[in-house]
Amino acid sequence: MKSLRFLLFPFAFIYLGITSVRNLFYNLGIFKTLIIPKKSICVGNLSVGGTGKTPHVSYLAELLSESVETTILSRGYGRNTSGFLWVNSKSKASDVGDEPLFYTHSFNEKVHVAVCEKRAVGVQKIYETVPENELIILDDAFQHRAVKAGLNILITDFNKPFSSDYLMPVGTLRESRSGKNRADIIIVSKTPSNCNESIKNQIIKSLNFNPDSIFFSQISYEPMIPFGKKIESFKKVILVTGIANPKPLVEFISKQYEVEEITFGDHHAFSSADILRIHQKFDTFASDETIILTTEKDYMRLKDYTSEWNLQNYPWYFQPITIEIENEKQFKNLINQYVNTI
Repeated sequence: MKSLRFLLFPFAFIYLGITSVRNLFYNLGIFKTLIIPKKSICVGNLSVGGTGKTPHVSYLAELLSESVETTILSRGYGRNTSGFLWVNSKSKASDVGDEPLFYTHSFNEKVHVAVCEKRAVGVQKIYETVPENELIILDDAFQHRAVKAGLNILITDFNKPFSSDYLMPVGTLRESRSGKNRADIIIVSKTPSNCNESIKNQIIKSLNFNPDSIFFSQISYEPMIPFGKKIESFKKVILVTGIANPKPLVEFISKQYEVEEITFGDHHAFSSADILRIHQKFDTFASDETIILTTEKDYMRLKDYTSEWNLQNYPWYFQPITIEIENEKQFKNLINQYVNTI
């Protein structure tokens, strides 16, 4: 594997050249950037997928939407449509993407959610339609420099911080580590609950960023929610995931139950053949003490097919998650200071 990585380094240098020139052109104003006129927060990362942006976007929307009218703007990754669309409770994941649909269901439409692959167009459409909107939260737009947010939050995975990662295709970085300099806040996500201060300090040092603007967050797992047949108790879980990094969930579930994994690619569009395979796997156990568990984002891609694919006759559950931020008071102060400053 190391020799293969060595062979890929020339391609990483080519990628570095392309992304560096692109960023330079934006810095010099050769490529135009729309500066968002009202308050805006961008949540993104330097790597490809799996850092946990979605629960952090939800956290911010929940924190701020009670006091300011808020819209979440996403690309709508994995959808079959294009252009600008508003997301509502009747939308389908195939039309708007699983993450935007998740936001809409989480906030019961109390937060506006829109999708547009061209964020500058999306911002303009939002203010045309909802001129009283006060805050836009940009989901995964750190590299989308056609728009400039007022506050940039960079998420990096505790288990693979950008400081120890490499540019694609050698590693998973979308741009060089120096991209961190466009951030105002860095959050180290998926921090183990038993992590000691010494390890955290090592990570802070490796990030080479203002330590007062670095925060650690960890995943909090909520009670499982049934969307199929509910059973009283169980000992075994068939875990079905179509997300970038299911490892933290696997580790959490494995502490309590025997786990069988069925893994698909990120944003996987489930088919009837997939469901048949999952149900056949379940039927081999012939046990009343087994459930089929998936993530809440995967549920967004499954829920419209509950009757069509016979999901209601099997013990399907989804696992909601939230995040907890260490030094939360300090973090909230930084966010509120930005949002409430005229």
